[in-house]
Amino acid sequence: MRIRSISAAVTLAVVVAAVLPAAAPASAADAPYDVLVFSKTAGFRHDSIPAGIQAVRDLGAANSFTVTATEDANAFTTANLAQYEAVVFMSTTGDVLNDTQQAAFESYIRGGGGYVGVHAAADTEYSWPFYGTLVGAWFASHPAIQQVNSRTEDRANPATSHLPQTWTRTDELYNYQTNPRSTAHVLATLDESSYSGGTMGADHPITWCKTIDSGRSFYTGFGHTQESYADANFRGELLGGIRYAAKRAQADCRPETGYTALYNGATTGWSQAGPGGFTNSDATLSSTGGLGLFWYSAKQYGTSYSLKTDFRITGDSNSGVYVGFPNPGNDPNIAINQGYEIQIDATDTPDHTTGAIYNFQSANIAARDAALNPPGAWNTYEILVEGQRIRVYLNGSLINDFTNTDPARNLDGYVGIQNHGSGDQVSFRNVRIKELGGAVTGTVQAESFSSASGVQPFSKPGANNGQTLGYIEPGDWAAYNSIDVGGATSFRARVVSGGPGGQIQVRTGSTTGPILGTMTVPNTGSWETFADVSAPLTGVPAGSANVYLTFTGTGTGLFDVDDFTFVKPTGTRTGPVKGLAGKCLDVRASGTADGTQIQLYTCNGSSAQSWTVNGQTLRALGKCLDISGGGTGDGTKIQLWTCNGTGAQNWAAQADGSLRNPQSGKCLDVAGGNSADSTVVQLYTCNGSAAQKWTLPA
Repeated sequence: MRIRSISAAVTLAVVVAAVLPAAAPASAADAPYDVLVFSKTAGFRHDSIPAGIQAVRDLGAANSFTVTATEDANAFTTANLAQYEAVVFMSTTGDVLNDTQQAAFESYIRGGGGYVGVHAAADTEYSWPFYGTLVGAWFASHPAIQQVNSRTEDRANPATSHLPQTWTRTDELYNYQTNPRSTAHVLATLDESSYSGGTMGADHPITWCKTIDSGRSFYTGFGHTQESYADANFRGELLGGIRYAAKRAQADCRPETGYTALYNGATTGWSQAGPGGFTNSDATLSSTGGLGLFWYSAKQYGTSYSLKTDFRITGDSNSGVYVGFPNPGNDPNIAINQGYEIQIDATDTPDHTTGAIYNFQSANIAARDAALNPPGAWNTYEILVEGQRIRVYLNGSLINDFTNTDPARNLDGYVGIQNHGSGDQVSFRNVRIKELGGAVTGTVQAESFSSASGVQPFSKPGANNGQTLGYIEPGDWAAYNSIDVGGATSFRARVVSGGPGGQIQVRTGSTTGPILGTMTVPNTGSWETFADVSAPLTGVPAGSANVYLTFTGTGTGLFDVDDFTFVKPTGTRTGPVKGLAGKCLDVRASGTADGTQIQLYTCNGSSAQSWTVNGQTLRALGKCLDISGGGTGDGTKIQLWTCNGTGAQNWAAQADGSLRNPQSGKCLDVAGGNSADSTVVQLYTCNGSAAQKWTLPA
């Protein structure tokens, strides 16, 4: 008889330390650079402009940049702008640039220049669409000057890492015509319950950042009053915004929505494995001792999520973020041996340094070095797990792309952070996760079921990820939600049996749903001898489905299932196609009729957003992405249509991220560069803009 082992529960008492030191600045001086401060007004003129200019001059004198201040729009020429790393719009108002000057400034930004907008910079150039994109949102109204609580959302960005979670200050508080969150990374919001006159509700951004092609943009709505420019916290925000815009400090300024906090001050749901631990103060975890693992034990995650965390190290310190490991109990070595560590250590060998998949694959060192802030400053990781693929983003830049091929490891499991040792000092803030909701792709660990009857996980040597789905008896079943089955032609399972064996039936929808395939599981020779079984599939639905494995046989203790795979023809890949603002290519209303409009829409994991790449075709809901009438004109409709092999249904991925139709020579484009839900996609002349950048399924 097999004996099930039950791990003892492990409880962690997190030490609440004394108040931590303020976030340290970068350890080395910036390379010198030049900043232009522009304060021309064609409308209301703020009496704080001189104080603002002087504050920037003071910051420059202390922080390696020179300042040129002007109200002469003739400074906006290609040649003149080229000497500046950033341009500060200091409470400009109205139309301040003519068409030629606008063109020079747009070229400067798109080519890699920096923009910093202060307060009334949002009350500027209403008739210039590019400026609206650059600043992020235009001014709508404001109440009287009053005290407010500003909530700091991002405490890793160089402009806001020094700020408390709630910053109470007095200023003139703008309402904006639109919410910038879908196109910019929000750093701070206003708590409208703390003052009168707010009109944007529970989500009222006041400070944000973004990228525009190769350029960078930072904006803060604060800065109306003269007193603001004597405030150390506000000066620190200005300095950080200028350093970011001038590319002297790095940050992840991609739009961010839909994340759930695993840690942002509260350690509920976390457990410590092994020695040492973390102190918890000011919504910051700081390591003590080690070698241990602080892991989020409240939930196990599948293989489709984005994990983000902010981190800071001092000197030659060592730590890492772990993903894809089974329950470690009190043994951190389980995460080391069965999961993957994304390393934090800027000084070690390539496969042991920041951004590396520890012991497996170095980061792209040049990309890593360009994105990394030095010890003492905060950095942000995104660890994107999709199937058996890990992509590591450092401050918004992709620095590693790794695919797991080790059968002893699998990327579903728990997540955690390491406390390496007493000499290694690392801090973490704002650990957050976003389950992508898309279909699970690749190999699925059988014990990671969504629901089940009769069966249980069983710890077994030799099993991938350390466990099998065990205790299988006739009539038992296990369900797996949102599995990417579209295009699969067969089903393969890794099994083990020292008993009578039996059958696995693959169904969709329910335990009595249609049977797609049945495979026989033999006695494999012993309960330690694994084998693969497979069977062809028929009637497989397009996209993703809820899969049910039902088990039949005679007797008891039939077999265990280690993992399973829906096998697809070589060269096909299925998943979401992501574009502008991280949104998905979507079949409107999930329609299947020929001619159904294709649009941009918030990613939701539905079959209307599950595209199979097969050669140069993209297929959803059993039909193809098609150019209406095989047209070639700008603005031609993109639709769903019965696959017919014509040139109107061919799409070639380009090196710049665009999807080009070879027949017309034109690109798949989001109309007007508008990221709002339901914006149609169209055929348009290829121009390299963000509206034509698409990420295909891996």
